[in-house]
Amino acid sequence: MQIKFASITVTDQETALRFYTEVLGFVKAADIPMGTYRWLTLTSPDGIEGVELVLEPLAFPPAQTYQKALLDAGIPATAFITKDIQGEYERLKQRGVLFRGEPKVMGPVTMVIFEDTCGNLINLVQPAA
Repeated sequence: MQIKFASITVTDQETALRFYTEVLGFVKAADIPMGTYRWLTLTSPDGIEGVELVLEPLAFPPAQTYQKALLDAGIPATAFITKDIQGEYERLKQRGVLFRGEPKVMGPVTMVIFEDTCGNLINLVQPAA
């Protein structure tokens, strides 16, 4: 058994696609019309081959409540790993990404949280070497 897809709910798929590709640097893998929404997936150039991030439309009312509760509580929806958190932090900050603080050492990781413009907080993490 393997993980192929990981999902994140987004308030607007087109806005999310622009942010995750143009700002973060992910690559669109699939974009298939599915009625009102799309099956929209991304890959990371630095990621594990074959693993895709699904940009799920936030259409289910309980999911909307859950996403807002996470955001209001300051809890990230997911985490992305980097080998150079300071470099990524500076690069993304220059691209207008809104961070909630600066990278901090938290035990065996250094981390910082940013907003994805689509209703989510993302934890950017660098494991200790």
